[in-house]
Amino acid sequence: MKRIILVAVVLLAVSVDMQAQLVKFGIKGGLNYANQTGTDITINNENYKTDAITSYHAGLVAEIRLIKGFSIQPELLYSTQGATYKNAVEEFRNELGYLSIPVLAKIHLNKTVSLDLGPQASFLLSERKEFDIEDSKTFDFAAVGGLGFDITKNFFLQARYVLGLTEASKEAETKNSVVQISAGFKF
Repeated sequence: MKRIILVAVVLLAVSVDMQAQLVKFGIKGGLNYANQTGTDITINNENYKTDAITSYHAGLVAEIRLIKGFSIQPELLYSTQGATYKNAVEEFRNELGYLSIPVLAKIHLNKTVSLDLGPQASFLLSERKEFDIEDSKTFDFAAVGGLGFDITKNFFLQARYVLGLTEASKEAETKNSVVQISAGFKF
């Protein structure tokens, strides 16, 4: 009986150790350089040009290693995006707060660099605008591509581009466009 318990404890310890190597959880945060792009951005019959805004993102990360050199990285982020709208007379800022859920395939090029690609679904949580237009759409779908850098076993840096594929506004034909620089820590 003692041998069976000892074997069970050893197998459990090995299994837990293997699981710890397959799944890592962490936190991350960083800067967004966000803009909204479109062919003709017309609000209330006036044409506007957009300028990018600097904002932030922060949230949780999980990395699930499937095979050597390949893993899946789902994230749960709060991300602020938007733009500054300008015409000859006025300037307005529209800042959108999203709950973003990117699910990235991580192709590890070597021990420190990975190529990160995948889709991102975002849900509008808040909108701080300095002008009166129709509300923004509550769902945004995007394609994500970037690079990850594992500085140490636990500390990482990421750079990525998020290209909006759906329109962000009901009134103007605009799509979100974001460059993100992040730092994070995996446990």
